[in-house]
Amino acid sequence: MIENVKLKIMGEVRTVAKGVTLLDIAKDYQEQFKYPIILAKAGNRYRELTDQIISNDDITFVDLKERRGNLVYVNALIFLMSYSACVLFGKDARVIVKYSIDKGIYIETNFELDEKKCASLKEKMMEIAEKDIAITKCRVNRSEAIEYFEAKKDISKVELLKYSVNSYITLYKMGGMYDYFFSMMPPSTGDLKYFDLHFLNNRGFVLLFPTIYIDGIKEYEHHPKLFDVFKEYQKWADIMKIGNVPALNKIVTSGRADDIIRIDEMLQSNRLLNIARDIVTKKEKVRIILIAGPSSSGKTTSCRKLSMYLRSFGLEPKEISMDDYFIDKDKTPKDENGEYDFECLEALDVKRFDSDVKKLLEGHKVKLPRYNFLKGRSEEGTEETSLGENEVLIIEGIHALNEQILTSIDRNKKFKIYLSPLTILNIDIHNRISSTDNRLLRRIVRDNRTRGHKVEDTLKIWRKVRLGEEKHIFPNQDAADATFNTALIYELGILKTYVEPLLYSVQTDSPYYEEARRLINMLKNFLPIPSEAVPDDSLLREFIGGSCFK
Repeated sequence: MIENVKLKIMGEVRTVAKGVTLLDIAKDYQEQFKYPIILAKAGNRYRELTDQIISNDDITFVDLKERRGNLVYVNALIFLMSYSACVLFGKDARVIVKYSIDKGIYIETNFELDEKKCASLKEKMMEIAEKDIAITKCRVNRSEAIEYFEAKKDISKVELLKYSVNSYITLYKMGGMYDYFFSMMPPSTGDLKYFDLHFLNNRGFVLLFPTIYIDGIKEYEHHPKLFDVFKEYQKWADIMKIGNVPALNKIVTSGRADDIIRIDEMLQSNRLLNIARDIVTKKEKVRIILIAGPSSSGKTTSCRKLSMYLRSFGLEPKEISMDDYFIDKDKTPKDENGEYDFECLEALDVKRFDSDVKKLLEGHKVKLPRYNFLKGRSEEGTEETSLGENEVLIIEGIHALNEQILTSIDRNKKFKIYLSPLTILNIDIHNRISSTDNRLLRRIVRDNRTRGHKVEDTLKIWRKVRLGEEKHIFPNQDAADATFNTALIYELGILKTYVEPLLYSVQTDSPYYEEARRLINMLKNFLPIPSEAVPDDSLLREFIGGSCFK
């Protein structure tokens, strides 16, 4: 006997037969979306479209313009790309996911690549997408999964599964290939038609796709400084044989975690010391150091340590915060939702800021403003500030790299630094850890420790934070004279011990439950690392506490 279920679908009350798949229903709502529907959301839980209707949860559908839908879409593209490479270049061909770059993902291969091969890979991917091959979920015994990946010589997944405590593993099948992903999958390859491949070098290319921030596929723009920093850090990780999470776990189980912490900290400090050296050895004397980076990049510690290194070279840094140049709250522009937009350039008194800095450089004494955040207005400072012969200004803010500020000051007198945790440690060759997730985990820990915020409080504002970064920070990164990677290869093992209890506190009825579970599932791959060996001048201490920089 067929039972009917009454439920609300995309705001419309409908009665459907129990057991009907979400995919069957999605077809009726596809015209409401520009891109193919990728997932469904039942209540506050994400569901694959192949799932059946079994309860009366409210149903909404999402395409790749929604964050989780985009994640699933990208992972499906990686699966399609891996399968296509094996079909085209042989069963031992490997595509290895590296890191995000310019709204795409840098991919390396284990075979020699050229533009023709890259074009043929794209063509094969499109061909398989057109064939609409099913992507099937399979539940298999963990030991069988290990045997399969051993036969395929995918050591990254073999080692990863050895650390799993689950008896059964979820794999996905495309054609005759199985793979392991930390996300759901669409029902077939038919929806995977929105992508491009940009050839970069004889071992790598960039996978491009629509993002939640940019519609369509952005033409690839190479960022050489950023790319070089990634490559430099990757080279060090390869030397230390920490290519992925299982390799880090092996170091932890061997009792060598403290050594990696010390080596990584020393290397990061040396990189910042070299930036300080570049500043003092520039042909024309630098008077202003401008620093910008996305949220939770470690700007505070980086500024303090940079100041310390500059002092060792005979310079005396003096810090100015661009936040003190906010205009009064009631004059602040509003965004498209009618909310105050404190992150746009117009929220700052740029004219006053430029004038004050110029006067300081000319030898004048200036009373700098102070912004009263409680009252939401600018207030005049009481003390006069001046800039001595051996003093240099350090200015930090989201607009510090914007070419529209300090336009009347000679570019040679300015040194710009872009900093961000550029994460190169991935789970395995097909499952990456984004720099965004790295920063989010940092922020959850810091917000809870310093402000008493719940996980939901941080997740609630994260989308708006990210939008501000996309608008005002990332477009200006190429203006930097130096790019400083604030990621530490061991840090997620440390953060795990602080953030996991917070993530588990998110209740099942919370709209942020699914995001908390996603982060928990990612962290399950890491063995915990005690924080005792983390030095008190570490950038990580800015988030977990115990920093010597106040």
